[in-house]
Amino acid sequence: MTNEFIEKAEKVIAATYKRFPIVLTQGEGCTLFDSEGGTYMDFVDGIAVCNLGHAHPGIAEAVANQARQLVHVSNLYYTTPQIVLAEWLVEHSFADRVFFCNSGAEANEAAIKLARKYFKDRGTPERFRIITMEGSFHGRTMATLSATGQAKIHKGFEPLVDGFDFVPFNDLEAVQKAVTGETCAVILEPIQGEGGVQYPGPGYLEDLRKLCDQQGLLLIFDEVQTGMGRTGKLFAYEHFAMTPDIMTLAKALANGLPMGAMLAREEVAASFTAGSHASTFGGTPLVAAAALTVVKALVEEGVLQNCERVGAYFKDRLLELKAKYAFIQEVRGQGLLLGLDLSLDGASVVKACMERGFLINCTQEHVLRFIPPLIIQEAQIDALIACLDSIFEEMTDEAS
Repeated sequence: MTNEFIEKAEKVIAATYKRFPIVLTQGEGCTLFDSEGGTYMDFVDGIAVCNLGHAHPGIAEAVANQARQLVHVSNLYYTTPQIVLAEWLVEHSFADRVFFCNSGAEANEAAIKLARKYFKDRGTPERFRIITMEGSFHGRTMATLSATGQAKIHKGFEPLVDGFDFVPFNDLEAVQKAVTGETCAVILEPIQGEGGVQYPGPGYLEDLRKLCDQQGLLLIFDEVQTGMGRTGKLFAYEHFAMTPDIMTLAKALANGLPMGAMLAREEVAASFTAGSHASTFGGTPLVAAAALTVVKALVEEGVLQNCERVGAYFKDRLLELKAKYAFIQEVRGQGLLLGLDLSLDGASVVKACMERGFLINCTQEHVLRFIPPLIIQEAQIDALIACLDSIFEEMTDEAS
């Protein structure tokens, strides 16, 4: 049956993914099931999406109830779930206004447009360029892939959208040198996810905030992956003594339903007026109802505390592996966004884990990235560590 499904998929679905040869049919908590009855412990989480786990009963109930009332109307009208969700996000962040959309790429598109509009409204239309980081990932639309600091993402889509200047992550001096009279903003992920779980150095983000203030620049945080509790706090910026001007969210915001959001301070958000930006499906009653369940669960059901506790435990267990195997270069990350940097290709490790019933991810070809649901427990961490230990032991034996 699995091969039959895969053969059908290969004929009719655009070949934009290199998919693993399993067909997933069901999920529960941190576990996924395939069409052959196989089970997998999920450390990919839809790429940091299902933070409350799979088939969360509260989300299922919220979606079912809302579907019986109102699924979609135009944003020409007010809807209650959207209003309540926006109010919650404002109350729990630095921001004053929220724009809803459907994905991280759309949220970053909105942030890019808002930054340009803000300076045009202030009478300085020449300020439109945005400094972005090497190794970053901001999306797959033309503007957001142009803002992404990875050549492999650009390949085949040139010419790119003009207006982005790239500097190394964690290099404040490089940002300073890149600022010109045309610069309007700096955009970055506070912790780079697709870039290999790159963590900011001490004082980097705080000093970047100061630099933006001195130069009159907007600071945009792409928290599509780091937001919604992934690092042990609602938003990654809360780990640092500063706040951005604009922040983007998506992925885990509605635990798998398509939703993105751009949040901004009042002064900046004021440049978005009626007709300047829009989204047909942005913040529909259905996805807003799901997102409301998510955000409340994060703070009311101890999910953030679990992420912080289990994340620290997970990191310690990975450090134990590092002490044992010379090919592990570094353990890095925060909360349940963790990376194991290897001096060898990670694809074979991902494959071996899958064969043993664990789904993990590799980015930049050599960094194992662990982004499980935030409800994961220590016993499940121990099981993965034992699996990795066994695989690494076999690799060491083969190399000797």
